[in-house]
Amino acid sequence: MLGRAELTALDVARESGVEPDELRRLWQALGFAPVTDDEARFTRADVVAVRAVRSLVDVQQADPGDVLQLTRVIGHAMAAVSDAQVSVVAERLHRRAHEDATLPIEKLHGRIEALAPALELALGYVWRRHLVRAAAQLALAPSAAGLPLVIGFADLVDFTATTQALDPTELASMVERFQAAAHEQVVKRGGRVVKLIGDEVMFAIDDPTRAGEIALALVEAHARRDDLPEIRVGLACGPVLAWEGDFFGPAVNLASRLVNFARPSSVLVSDNLGELYQSEPGFKLRRLRPVKLKGIGKVRFGVLRRQ
Repeated sequence: MLGRAELTALDVARESGVEPDELRRLWQALGFAPVTDDEARFTRADVVAVRAVRSLVDVQQADPGDVLQLTRVIGHAMAAVSDAQVSVVAERLHRRAHEDATLPIEKLHGRIEALAPALELALGYVWRRHLVRAAAQLALAPSAAGLPLVIGFADLVDFTATTQALDPTELASMVERFQAAAHEQVVKRGGRVVKLIGDEVMFAIDDPTRAGEIALALVEAHARRDDLPEIRVGLACGPVLAWEGDFFGPAVNLASRLVNFARPSSVLVSDNLGELYQSEPGFKLRRLRPVKLKGIGKVRFGVLRRQ
């Protein structure tokens, strides 16, 4: 995949023109464990990559701090993609191995290597598409205050108890069904899945009406299926800070707290969203008593239902 590992970190630093300390920072920012200076862990591909990073700083005049930040984001994202790819390929080969009785590791390596060129092209395409989306979103909110967004959190009810009754294969299958269903309901209504955290999904959208539709659709989708537990959702709206592919701000904090208050198969919404939904056709809101949340203060919220 990368060529023969015949270079040490000092070799890479010398051939790429990057200081050894800077090379170590980049390596660890990518998410890899430190290596000693005398370990031959690197290849010619590493030299080419580090030279490209150096070009960003020297030729394109990119800020070194920005480069290191992007390196962390890229490392985190690619680790998730790589882990998912290996897991999917290994699971498929394991199922086939019941017929062959064995699963040589060479089969896994061979399959991954065969898929790599096509996946590499696909990753470049997806990156460019998301770059266009991110630039368009920034154009709508060029100020530092950020773009007002509706943030939603949805999680599975009684997930801990459910996991006790499932073996690892069944648990992985259930989580995959949950994440696939969440992705479908969010994306087809114009929302964005920000992150998937096991039994919880965080999503964002700039349209409150569609945010309510997403939340109710998630609840209804789980209610129709016997192979998924019930779900609950929390929604809040406000300016957010976009940072390293994630969102931060009071609306994010409130939505994540509301989902913990929600009962099974219900949607809790912040007070500002509740006022909007009261006059929005198709929705019905039941206001609840104010509750004091630690670190946030007294908040009002309501239960959202279909009219």
